[in-house]
Amino acid sequence: MSEIVRTRFAPSPTGYLHIGGARTALFNYLLARRLGGKFVLRIEDTDQTRNIEAADQKLMEDLRWLGLQWDEGPEVGGEFGPYHQGQRLELYRERAKYLLETGHAYYALETREELEQMRAAARARGEKGFRYPRPQRFPTEAEAEQARRAGRPVVIRFKMPDRDFTVPDRILGDVHIAASELSDFVIIKGDGWPTYHFAVVVDDAAMHITHVLRGQEHLMNTPNHMALQEAFGYPVPTYAHLPIIFNMNGTKMSKREKDKVVRDAAKAAGLDEQKVMELAGVADPQLVRLWRAGETQLPGDALARLAKKLAVHVPEIEIHDFRKSGYLPEVLVNFIALLGWSPGDSREKFTLNELCRVFTLERVGKTNARFDRDKLLAFNTMAFEAADMPRKLAAFRDWLSVNEPGPMTGLDEATLVRVLEACHGFRTFEDVDRKAGVLFAADDAYPYDDKAVRKWLLKNEAAGLKVVRDLKALLAAATDWSSATLDDLIRRYAEQHSLELGKVAQPLRVAVTGTTISPQISETLGLLGRERTLARIERAVRVAESLAA
Repeated sequence: MSEIVRTRFAPSPTGYLHIGGARTALFNYLLARRLGGKFVLRIEDTDQTRNIEAADQKLMEDLRWLGLQWDEGPEVGGEFGPYHQGQRLELYRERAKYLLETGHAYYALETREELEQMRAAARARGEKGFRYPRPQRFPTEAEAEQARRAGRPVVIRFKMPDRDFTVPDRILGDVHIAASELSDFVIIKGDGWPTYHFAVVVDDAAMHITHVLRGQEHLMNTPNHMALQEAFGYPVPTYAHLPIIFNMNGTKMSKREKDKVVRDAAKAAGLDEQKVMELAGVADPQLVRLWRAGETQLPGDALARLAKKLAVHVPEIEIHDFRKSGYLPEVLVNFIALLGWSPGDSREKFTLNELCRVFTLERVGKTNARFDRDKLLAFNTMAFEAADMPRKLAAFRDWLSVNEPGPMTGLDEATLVRVLEACHGFRTFEDVDRKAGVLFAADDAYPYDDKAVRKWLLKNEAAGLKVVRDLKALLAAATDWSSATLDDLIRRYAEQHSLELGKVAQPLRVAVTGTTISPQISETLGLLGRERTLARIERAVRVAESLAA
């Protein structure tokens, strides 16, 4: 068993997959594929206070969207299941009992208040960090049971060896951690559930994990894990701690960024508590009160609704965010592979299969990675330019399916193809939506940008409005509604009236879309059709005249 490389990705079910978690999953997947091993998915749901209902399904959906299919784990099974830690409690209890019986662990009965008093005393003594003071005498089983009956918390702590530890790391080299940094830690909580540190060691051994690739934030926990492995007689897996991913400004990529952006926008818009509840679709005033104070986060769907109403772009942090913004999964895989890893040359474009062939731990760097959104956007733009229509169409359908229903939801394939062709050069599907979505809104319901109407229809004695009226008559008489014919009609009108093309196309664009952004004007009219174009021009004339009055 030890000769077969086995990696694992073990997320907690707290929501959609974070970009850092996706990079960890990818590197584990690549190493397993590169070395002919197995990639295991395990859901670490031991912290019942943080678990979100159905979050494991969201995580698995994100992994599958990226193309990272696991060999063993939830839904596919395997020899060493179950693969949800919440279904493995009996194993953890048996392993904790073993540590108690062999003198490697003991009961601890302090209340939360008593522990806080210990921490306060340590601070008063000038100690930098709190080290739990191991008692001279350990509570007996009978005393622990008596404490439980009295309603006191009873935990099990592991006896941490009083010595320095050296973590052999494939990326960082040997990392020395002093005994003064370590302390006896809880392995079984008062509710009987295991802590992360305990369950991860038991499960890695039970599932024969040979390589543990995870973020550098876990490095200081590794001596705890190594001490447990020593107590159990487990083999120590190969550790590789990955560099942390930061924004370009040096801040961490956190889910809280999204809430801050929307919170600031809500504050700038002067939204009170009731209005936030209404726009976000949240019925809990206490939740909104805490959110406005910056003390909690809104549910993802509620935050997205509020952001849309405020017309604010929320930074993508989770894989689902990038999917909803209209990025291609193959582009994200390519991009996040380069966050901390390099092939050793200047090449930057890789498919997932190519990465499986070339990935090695030796090419993973020690320094923190920077997430360059402009570079990702450039990658996505180039990928769309290179993709054939079937690929773009499939991705566009997926994008429509994960976003709230909009004007383009339910369009037939031929129309979707026309939209994509008309919006050539787009960077993400959000660009397509901004350009073409209004063309499929109700003709009497889409909004007008007052500034655009004043500039392009009413300025210079309503010169643009005259252009639109003239073109309405020409368009009504057109015998052919092809884009080529419409383009020729608009150009001939501009030439005959000695006008720049923009002074003809832009007033017409504002008239039929309410804004200055759309596909090329002939493509815009072609997608609308004759009747809808004429109806929209009539409405625009009425809107402009009412503004001028």
